[in-house]
Amino acid sequence: MSASRWLVVGSILGGLAVGLGAFAAHGLDKVFVEKYSGQTRVVAGETVPLSKKFLDDFKTGAEYQMYHSLALLVVGLLAQRHHSWRLTAAGVSFTLGIVLFSGSLYILTLTGVTKWGMVTPLGGVAFLAGWSLLALDAAVGKESA
Repeated sequence: MSASRWLVVGSILGGLAVGLGAFAAHGLDKVFVEKYSGQTRVVAGETVPLSKKFLDDFKTGAEYQMYHSLALLVVGLLAQRHHSWRLTAAGVSFTLGIVLFSGSLYILTLTGVTKWGMVTPLGGVAFLAGWSLLALDAAVGKESA
């Protein structure tokens, strides 16, 4: 994919992260309190309202989406200097990670279907792959792009 496309994808996903974070901060808490009233989960040995846990999980999805949108911008900027399969693979990994990690958290929290939690680690693995590929590209440099 071209450098400009990574910049566009990173910008769009970053903007969506801002919107989703604002959605979480301004009203989603009320929806979750109503939807998950009286339900709790044990988190790190402490019983917490499910509405609070799910709001925190939704916000985590938005945070990770933003971090990796910024990583996509880095991929786009680097791709302006040189093209490599490693940069392309890193961009694909970051995008896939956003879809799987953040997307599964959004769906899980909004629907209450906890089976979506099985998808979340796959997104985490995609994020790790993206960072590894970005590091590899930096280490190898342009000479073998």
